[in-house]
Amino acid sequence: MTIPTLTLNNGVTMPALGFGVFQAAPDETTAAVAEALKVGYRHIDTAAAYGNEREVGQAVRESGLDRDDVFLETKVWISDYGYDETLHAFDKSAGKLGVDRIDLFILHQALPGEFERTLGAYRALEKLLADGKVRAIGVSNFMPAHLEKLLAETDVVPAVNQIEVHPYFRQSELLAYDDAHDIVSQAWSPIGGITFYRDGSQGSTLEEPVIAEIAQAHGRTPAQVMLRWHLQGGRQVIPKSVTPSRIAENFDVTGFELSDDELAAIDALDTGVRGGPEPEEVTMEAFGRDIPEA
Repeated sequence: MTIPTLTLNNGVTMPALGFGVFQAAPDETTAAVAEALKVGYRHIDTAAAYGNEREVGQAVRESGLDRDDVFLETKVWISDYGYDETLHAFDKSAGKLGVDRIDLFILHQALPGEFERTLGAYRALEKLLADGKVRAIGVSNFMPAHLEKLLAETDVVPAVNQIEVHPYFRQSELLAYDDAHDIVSQAWSPIGGITFYRDGSQGSTLEEPVIAEIAQAHGRTPAQVMLRWHLQGGRQVIPKSVTPSRIAENFDVTGFELSDDELAAIDALDTGVRGGPEPEEVTMEAFGRDIPEA
């Protein structure tokens, strides 16, 4: 099975479907990534803050695949923002992954209360890009106002903005902004599986009747329908699982098409309720943590 690719704004190509390891314990990560690579995934997304970069790198090395055949993405945590700090963050991540070059290196949060540090960090990404140490750079959880500030003060338009997007939280305004600026929207929690609704008012997307009906019509699972919804919307997706059957299920999303009416029905499920942290509430005081050396 061949997964389509997306061309980033600097000409680099990236698989449209990747594999995420958020909340995967280090002792589960190597096996999960090994299984994903065996199934056919060729993009692995991790982050310094996940604490499992080393295990991702181990799985890639042990897979027998050529390094150039696996697209590796990781993220700088806010504790390592600032120009010099972020240059060193690259050394830490590359050392743990066991690579000389990272395919996509992005900032994990906007850190709006200390945006000068964010700008310093992004300028470090630009330096790493210019030096050939990374192939593409980007951001994560940046809202339009954050992107406006970033674009006004830096030279390289982010290739990717990794954001929470799923049927219950579509972020239509942000998706439109990314699209208008040739930034690929990369959906984390693409099937809503790792989000949480604080007031308990919303159940799982996997049990949503609208999605279940569409899945039944296509002989597919709800998860496959949601991933197809993303892909047909031009988004890149990084579903996460440590269960082999689910890893394979999430990869099997070609060979069927959702109709315009089906896509619109899923769009209409948007509640406007975010599952993850509010980007404006991410501060060093609340979320700072030391990222260990390689």
